[in-house]
Amino acid sequence: MRKRTKSFFSLSTLLASFFGAAMIASAFAYFNYKFSEYKFINFKDFVFYEKSDIFTPKAQKYIVVFYSSRNRESQEELAKLNLNLPILAIDYYNKAHKNSKYTTFLRAGTTTSLKFIQRFNIYSVPSLFFIKRTKETLYKQDSMIRKLDNLKQLTEEINKL
Repeated sequence: MRKRTKSFFSLSTLLASFFGAAMIASAFAYFNYKFSEYKFINFKDFVFYEKSDIFTPKAQKYIVVFYSSRNRESQEELAKLNLNLPILAIDYYNKAHKNSKYTTFLRAGTTTSLKFIQRFNIYSVPSLFFIKRTKETLYKQDSMIRKLDNLKQLTEEINKL
């Protein structure tokens, strides 16, 4: 009678390794997707200016609107808006504008603007999204980025939420 020799690579070992690797890969993909869905912004790292002063956030939540000051109507509409949350209006062309009662107009250097555009994947102007405070100067994106055809849609989009 012949004795069976045990193999290092049995079928159960092979299946266990495969399922273990698949579970690790799926967990990694899920958490990578979840943390890339909504991004963070730390206002200590991203320096924005209100005219010549450095902007320091004070509210718990903001509506962030990325717009172009080349469209004169955009700035006027943003200045008039009275929504339930304060608005941070970030100008693509980084021009200084006078703040209104409900809207803070921000500008930044080219490097900060490019980092901001890349961080939030902004591809069209005007765009808007919400941010919510998690720590002192750290804010988390609290909504998907909405691309608007024009700023007249802004009040319609906010009223939908």
